[in-house]
Amino acid sequence: MSVYDFSAKTIMGEDKALSDYKGDVLLIVNTASKCGFTPQYKALQALYEKYHNDGLEILGFPSNQFMNQEPGSNEAIQDFCQLNYGVTFPMFSKVDIKGPDAHPLFQYLTEQAPGFLSKQIKWNFTKFLIDRNGTVLNRYAPTTRPGQIEPDLQDVLKR
Repeated sequence: MSVYDFSAKTIMGEDKALSDYKGDVLLIVNTASKCGFTPQYKALQALYEKYHNDGLEILGFPSNQFMNQEPGSNEAIQDFCQLNYGVTFPMFSKVDIKGPDAHPLFQYLTEQAPGFLSKQIKWNFTKFLIDRNGTVLNRYAPTTRPGQIEPDLQDVLKR
């Protein structure tokens, strides 16, 4: 099993098979628009622009599970990301990322890369690095800034 076995709805409501990203390095991030970590969108977009032509895809999954920090509609989220941070990487529809209704992708990610003390995602902007074969390589805490992940990205992109 790999991340390629899952699909999700894009922020525009279209079904998207993650197998469409076979051969790419993925950074999957749960996001929110009203979080102290929201400015990470800018750094994520910078990574995307720098490494997209080398095979990096950043996939944003908004979630409203942490203190109601993503209350808007998918359209409002899309507008916010584009207007405030110039986000051009793929964004997906708002999903649950923890608990009994967690999206199956996030159930899989947290099984493959459990966090510190528990598998459950504890806050917005948790990041998962996936290699070109769909294997989960690492999980990064929300406090890990996107730039701190860059050496790992460079390494995986060379493979």
